[in-house]
Amino acid sequence: MLQLKDVNVFRGNTHVLHGVSLEVGEGEIVALIGANGAGKTTTLRAVSGLLPTREGSITYRPDAGAAPLELHSMQAESIVATGLCQCPEGRGIFGGLSVIENLHMGAYLRDDKQGILEDLEKIHTMFPILADRARQTAGTLSGGEQMMLALGRSLMSRPKLLMLDEPSLGLAPLVVESIFEMLADINRQGVTVLLVEQNAVMALELAHRAYVLENGVVTMSGTGAELANDDNVRKAYLGG
Repeated sequence: MLQLKDVNVFRGNTHVLHGVSLEVGEGEIVALIGANGAGKTTTLRAVSGLLPTREGSITYRPDAGAAPLELHSMQAESIVATGLCQCPEGRGIFGGLSVIENLHMGAYLRDDKQGILEDLEKIHTMFPILADRARQTAGTLSGGEQMMLALGRSLMSRPKLLMLDEPSLGLAPLVVESIFEMLADINRQGVTVLLVEQNAVMALELAHRAYVLENGVVTMSGTGAELANDDNVRKAYLGG
């Protein structure tokens, strides 16, 4: 569904990604783990079109029978219209808007009013607290509630591929468990997931496959279980 091949990305004069190659298959949860500064967020931003690709290719096939799209040559606003959605680090909610207004922002490219109403109902069933606080200013929500709002807003775009950047950041352990259960449920509903996550233990438990990124280079890949049981990964990222 998504393929990065020999991708090189620069931030100014700094070479951040060095020939990164990875794949995300339809229906998978794929995790990208690594230390701070390894290039994980840069990878997501390159896929989203928020950072230019200097070399290499990023291709995306939203539907099995469709021709692949060359994301590396597309603008960000065109990419989001293909069914690819990024939930950014820090949630990126609109703090001055209400909860319901934030959810509607996720559907800004849609004009199917009945479908939007149906999806809002689904979001409220999945996250009842968002229905209870529909008129509350989003900036007054707790961190966990804001994460639920960010997920709900992303789902309002009806993504085929959902990319998440550090969804557990700053959240209490019990809230993190709840968020990861929701991600598993979202995946079971047919949404493919590419996950960047600091909590490597939980990320590898959730993921079908995973990649390790070090200093802008993919150094390891395998199933979530394989990497969780690898001695080098355990020492570096799992506290083993």
